Amino acid sequence: MSSLEIVAVLFGIANIALIIRRSLWNFPVALAMVTIYGVIFWEAKLYSDAGLQAFFFVVNLYGWWAWGREKAGAGDVVIRRLDVRGLAAWAAGSLAAIVLWGWLMATYTNASHPYWDGAVAMLSVAAQILMTRRYIDNWTWWIAVNLISVPLYVVKELYLTAELYGLFLVLAIVGLREWKRAARA
Repeated sequence: MSSLEIVAVLFGIANIALIIRRSLWNFPVALAMVTIYGVIFWEAKLYSDAGLQAFFFVVNLYGWWAWGREKAGAGDVVIRRLDVRGLAAWAAGSLAAIVLWGWLMATYTNASHPYWDGAVAMLSVAAQILMTRRYIDNWTWWIAVNLISVPLYVVKELYLTAELYGLFLVLAIVGLREWKRAARA
């Protein structure tokens, strides 16, 4: 555990708490977190996760802009839900991306755990896009990401990050519940 990892974890906790509340402030906090985690994951040879942080940076800039434009009368961010066909398409696309990305990492890099790391990265890309587009379903993808991230980070001895992703798992469940409540209201 490094001081850099501690700072990243603190930003991560703040980020998810702000997303659950559907606060625009989640985006600048996320920008700081992903910048720090880009360095941490690169040093751990988790190249998919490191590259994912660059993707997160760009998509968080877009999300900040998009969420600011889509507010309800009370100032809350408007949320949506995928239909069954949409869910099936996102699941199939996620699986295909995992297989392809894992193969690329295994074939062309010295990545540590290329398929496992690739699964975290590709599911995270899908979850982030769904979150940026304000779909409740993003929480289901984040739950899956967190379930597979925790053991990966334990194996890589990123114990504080593993604990953070354990907390993210709990917060993703809370987020799903809160966004469903908001959708009903």
